[in-house]
Amino acid sequence: MNPHFLLLLCLAGSVAATAALPAGLAAQAPTRTTWDGVFTAEQADRGSQIYQGMCASCHGPQLGGIDAAPALDGGSFYANWNGVTLDEMADRVKVSMPANTPGVMSRQQVADVLAYIFSRNGMPTGKEELPRQVAYLKAIAFKAQKGG
Repeated sequence: MNPHFLLLLCLAGSVAATAALPAGLAAQAPTRTTWDGVFTAEQADRGSQIYQGMCASCHGPQLGGIDAAPALDGGSFYANWNGVTLDEMADRVKVSMPANTPGVMSRQQVADVLAYIFSRNGMPTGKEELPRQVAYLKAIAFKAQKGG
């Protein structure tokens, strides 16, 4: 196949994929952080139930980590994820958790569990749920400290 034709196909696919994103979300730097009230208390409550059923056996009931599973709060958690966009966090959870059956959680369950983790780390609730759509999660960054 002609290499110029392949390049043209790739470019056309990229343009089509970008056009499918909601206005203003294509290749945009994060505009919000986890300190901006990006989840609701109700969503965090749902996430708590999912966490206890699917995550606590490895990460501990209080998010402190057990054996090889890392803590989901405190210093090392903050250091590992500080500045990372929530689409990356959600993708990591979606494809690798729970460890015994990776990939079984729906995008909504992942968003709910992240909301729970953020609430347990003292981040404030807001009026809207943390979205499950990747395009929206790209606009939100995890920050270890408010304003940081």
